[in-house]
Amino acid sequence: MKSLFALLPLLIIGCASQEMVKQALNDHPEWVMDAIAKNPEKFLEVANQAGQKARVLAQAKQEADEKTRREEEYKNPKTPEIAKDRAVKGPASAPVTIVEYSDMQCPFCQRGYNTVEELLQKYGNKIRFVFKHLPLDFHPMAMPAAKRFEAIAMINQAKAYEFHDAVFKEQSRLGTEKEAFLDSITKKLGLNLAQVKKNETSSTVTSRLASDKAEAAKFGISGTPGFIVGGITLAGAYPTPAFIEIIEKKLNESKPIG
Repeated sequence: MKSLFALLPLLIIGCASQEMVKQALNDHPEWVMDAIAKNPEKFLEVANQAGQKARVLAQAKQEADEKTRREEEYKNPKTPEIAKDRAVKGPASAPVTIVEYSDMQCPFCQRGYNTVEELLQKYGNKIRFVFKHLPLDFHPMAMPAAKRFEAIAMINQAKAYEFHDAVFKEQSRLGTEKEAFLDSITKKLGLNLAQVKKNETSSTVTSRLASDKAEAAKFGISGTPGFIVGGITLAGAYPTPAFIEIIEKKLNESKPIG
């Protein structure tokens, strides 16, 4: 079998022969395979080094792109719509608003729930939290849970968030017990189950879920969870410090001068 040594006459000609080398390798791929077979450890070492370098470069580019995007959003923050009858946690006067686009059956959204709870504990009335919906097709109970949240909110907004908390605290039950789990929470909240289920079919609920999905798409959020924190996008289950960095910056901006 010929080896890569057969390329030497081509290689020593110089840069003008790059196309010739490429054509030779295309015509004889076995030369490359022969070299790999004779030097497998060296090949793996070079491949691993190249892979590591590619990952470092990709991460650096991603971080640079994220920094550029965030700087642009600080200048032009995003403004989710918050209807007057929307269920919210926290005062309307709070200096920072967190809007979440979530899927109640998504395990990453459970992490997002824990993060938001931590932030609410830390900042109290300095945060207003708005839970919006982006139920994904491959989570069959996400849409029923979203409808149930909004159906309850039509009756009592505070109880809608109690429902929200109960689902995320025992999220695994949503997949196993399905509708029965939603019904059990609804009953524990002391709500009229028949009325809640009637609300689920209302145009109010249908249009709200549709508008949430459209708004998430407008902001470039296609997966869950997605957040708009003080106008800044965090698309994913970011760790708490990422939220704190934005919140602290926004709080400092809102402090009176002098």
